[in-house]
Parts: sequence; structure tokens; C-alpha cells
Amino acid sequence: MGIKKNIRRAIFIFSWLIAGAGVIVLLVAAMNSRNHQVCKGIDIDINGKESGQWFVDKADIINVLTQNRTIGIKNKKIESFDLHRLESRLEKEVWIKDAELYFDNNGILKVKVKEREPIARIFSSMGESFYIDSTGQRLPLSDKMSANLPVFTGFPSDGRKIKTASDKKLVKQIKEMSLYLLKEPFWMAHVSQIDITPAREFEIIPSVGNHIVEFGDATDKEKKFQRLLIFYKQVLSTSGIDKYKRIKVQYDKQVIGVKDQINSTYNN
Repeated sequence: MGIKKNIRRAIFIFSWLIAGAGVIVLLVAAMNSRNHQVCKGIDIDINGKESGQWFVDKADIINVLTQNRTIGIKNKKIESFDLHRLESRLEKEVWIKDAELYFDNNGILKVKVKEREPIARIFSSMGESFYIDSTGQRLPLSDKMSANLPVFTGFPSDGRKIKTASDKKLVKQIKEMSLYLLKEPFWMAHVSQIDITPAREFEIIPSVGNHIVEFGDATDKEKKFQRLLIFYKQVLSTSGIDKYKRIKVQYDKQVIGVKDQINSTYNN
């Protein structure tokens, strides 16, 4: 009985080994067959968007992949594609954050691209203008579209190379302010632009009224905007919005309104 049991067990294991080897052979054959196929076409997906509202379009991506159409894609053997190299080439483009390339079972080259999304537009004191994304990456302006974003003016350097610790700190502050404004429709509509002072603090120019809001830096921004909102509701609604030249919200638990050099302090 023991011998028969061992024989059956050996046959069982051998059968599985044969089956496994067969599967491997079939997979290798399928891969070899696929590699000898030619590319039937290309399908490009940018952030999953369908509206066409992006800073890099499908023509840009094809130009990068084909090196401005000096090389072909369609009818080229699949085995000749270096997908990793093509991904790296795409990711060197300033507007492309991530790229993934692969072939489907029909020989179509699938290109999935994640575009960098700007969160703020910045004007430097030297006349330069550029975007930044949520990572602080500097992005150039585009002739394809213009984004509706918080605007910051008076950036102290040209922004082409944000390397100094003070510039990086300021960019971080800008990011925090922008991300807050982008999720608050009321403040996005109310804030026309934000000036950067020589002390690297923020002054808000509202879209309504002739006053300036001295904001300080982005620290406790939620509380500062809340204090400003309370001030608008309690004071400006009764006194009139044009009576104040400056509104200071940078101080903890209080708002200082300046009427032609006359200060009024409101605690909240």
C-alpha cells in the first residue's frame, strides 16, 4: 500500500510539473508571438479627462514619443519599443508629472499621462510670470489655456530657479494660501490678487472695495479669514466698505481697521 501510495503521489506531482511547464511554454510562446506583432495604433489618456482642457495635449505627447515625428509608431514591431525609455522621455516634459505605457492584447500602445496641475499664478518683481503646482514645481505659462487661479504679485526673484531657503519658504506659504482659496469659492471670488511685501508677507487686494487686507504670512490662515469675514459682516455692512483703507487681520483674536489713519480695533 505504501509503495502504491508513493507511486500515485509521484505521478500526481509529475503531472503538475508537466502542466506547469506547459503553461510556461505557452506564455513564452505568446510573449514571443506578441513581441513579433506590430503596433496597430496609439491610445492616449490624459488624466482621464474628456473635456480637452489641459496644458499638454495628445499632439504634444505624440511629438515627444516620435521625436517630432522623425520616428514612427504605427506598424513598428512591439519588441522594438523601449517603454521605460519612452516613459522617461515623457516625464522630462515640464507639464507631465507621470507617464505609463503598455501594449494591450490588440497591439494598441496605451499611453496614460498624469498632467501637472497648477495651483497659483505668480508675478515676480522682475516682470516674470509663471505657475506653480502643489509640489512647488515651477511651470511655464501656456498658449493653450489660462487657468483661473489665485494670483500672487511681487515675488522677490525671477522664479526661474527657486533655490534659496527663503524663496522655498515663500513658495510653501503661497501653496498653503492657494490651496485654501481654491477650496473656498467665496474667497476665490473675493480675492482679486495677493501682493507679497518686502517682508515676504501677504496683502490681499479684494475684488470689491478700495481697502487692503494686511494678512501676514499663511500661519493660521483659516482663523484670519474667519476674522475677516466676521469684520465684513459686523462692520462693513453698517459702516460701508469704502470707509476703511486698511484692515489688519494678522494679529491674534483681533482685527484692526484703519480709516484715514484712524485705527479701530475689533476683538473676536
